[in-house]
Amino acid sequence: MGINVFMINVSYVVPLVFLFLLVSSHNSIVHGKSLLSINSIAKKPDPNDAVATARWLVSQNFWGVLSTISADLGGAPFGNVVSFSDGLPNKGKGIPYFYLTTLDPTAKNGLKDPKASFTVSEYPLGTCGKIDPENPTCSKITLSGKLKLVDQKSKEARFAKYALFSKHSEMKDWPKDHNFQVFKLEIENIFLIDWFGGPKPITVKQYLLSKS
Repeated sequence: MGINVFMINVSYVVPLVFLFLLVSSHNSIVHGKSLLSINSIAKKPDPNDAVATARWLVSQNFWGVLSTISADLGGAPFGNVVSFSDGLPNKGKGIPYFYLTTLDPTAKNGLKDPKASFTVSEYPLGTCGKIDPENPTCSKITLSGKLKLVDQKSKEARFAKYALFSKHSEMKDWPKDHNFQVFKLEIENIFLIDWFGGPKPITVKQYLLSKS
């Protein structure tokens, strides 16, 4: 079936909690007025257009599993459910941005070892129907690369906050003393499953330059 989820490499680590949350979110995909509803989801691209599907998955989603190298677990992969945005709804740029605090292991891990991967699934969007989330026709993507802290005074950080807060309005009110900061994933590899036959070959350049 072209599914490759048993490799130990952190790039393909998808914690069991991810599948649990996928199932629980299928029937409840709206959390407050800022998150996407089934009526706002853009039409899914043709499976033969892998690049468009990859960009669609990232643009339409609002949470996923960010996996880092654990500083506290002897270098074991550590997956954490995080909110994200790659831009305004239906106007994503492909690069996932996160609002993280070093009080949480993910940001702390990333600052020590930036190697990371980020996985999102089509299932929470409600467009997979009744099939299992692991079915290849229910698309999923893992972006691998480096988790980087964005210069908080930069134009990029202002854009990222605007993008994040447009999908996750409560972030604006998160505790100031937790020192939340903008991080991004610098993408180096893309692993996409959107049909039978194994992962689709997509280069980072193709992905980032897509107008999808």
